[in-house]
Amino acid sequence: MNVLVTGGAGYIGSHACKALAASGFRPVVIDNLVTGHRSAVKWGPFVEGDIADRALVDQVLGDHEIAAVMHFAACAYVGESMGSPGKYFQNNVSGTLALLDTVRARGITDVVFSSTCATYGIPSQLPIDESHPQRPVNPYGESKLFVERVLGWYGLAYGLRSVALRYFNAAGADPECDIGEDHEPETHLIPLVIQTALGLRDHIDIYGRDFATPDGTAIRDYIHVRDLAEAHVCALRHLLGGGDSMQLNLGTGKGYSVLEVIEAVQDYSGAAVASRDCPRRPGDPAELVADARRARDVLGWEPTHSSLREIAATAWRWQEMQVDGLPATPTMNIPESTVSLAVDNA
Repeated sequence: MNVLVTGGAGYIGSHACKALAASGFRPVVIDNLVTGHRSAVKWGPFVEGDIADRALVDQVLGDHEIAAVMHFAACAYVGESMGSPGKYFQNNVSGTLALLDTVRARGITDVVFSSTCATYGIPSQLPIDESHPQRPVNPYGESKLFVERVLGWYGLAYGLRSVALRYFNAAGADPECDIGEDHEPETHLIPLVIQTALGLRDHIDIYGRDFATPDGTAIRDYIHVRDLAEAHVCALRHLLGGGDSMQLNLGTGKGYSVLEVIEAVQDYSGAAVASRDCPRRPGDPAELVADARRARDVLGWEPTHSSLREIAATAWRWQEMQVDGLPATPTMNIPESTVSLAVDNA
């Protein structure tokens, strides 16, 4: 079965392609390569182009007899969205509308959508479950929430069925080192900490040490990108099996502070990580932790790679390879003792 993967040359999309191929699907990638990488497309055909190009998308749908869609293509920098909201609504909303109209015209009814916990905004309760009010505080989150609502209305009007997956903090890299996290600019904490430990950066900026958390730094729920990818396959199988449309959180239910992440990388690598204290960023919540029980109950999905130890180890190996040009190792042994932090994935 052929599955169109928009944004399949990006970080999470490329990992989803690998998971699809391992599960017997054939991913067909369309990506404009603005932020994605052609080298990350390894498990199926690649078409360079934009999802707003209806003629191109229609041709791909027909040529490859696409049966379902995984939609990752989006602009995804929160800070940038505050200064360039038009770019985010044009790409994330208008582009998605063009994609969905082309897809439904071909009679394709099943869509797995890459959403985000940014649709919730500042949490009023923890952990955050799917019933939490959605009050985005940036255009990025607003654009994703708009698409979630579009999917609901398209379901009522056209019979489109969808699963919107609200990620918390994607992290880590493919354990076999086939692909990994490669953003420009890089804004995610774990690769920034690792790049500092590798000597590629002078320091890591810590935005706020006065949060109401045990060590004063912000806490986030980190989920391994392989677990995210596998959740997409579970969501696809749910739809193909006739399951209902829904929205699901993807996280571990366990949060780690900025200082705990830095400590984990230092413990794993043995390298010191210099840091610089900076003021809080506007609208930055003290803590974001998921209640992902619904995904476990409905999809039978369970994160199995999301200990901070494995996240740090796989991300380190990937970043190290980018520096040294080392060949990928087929498998990785990650000793239990490499990181001292206790981890609970329940």
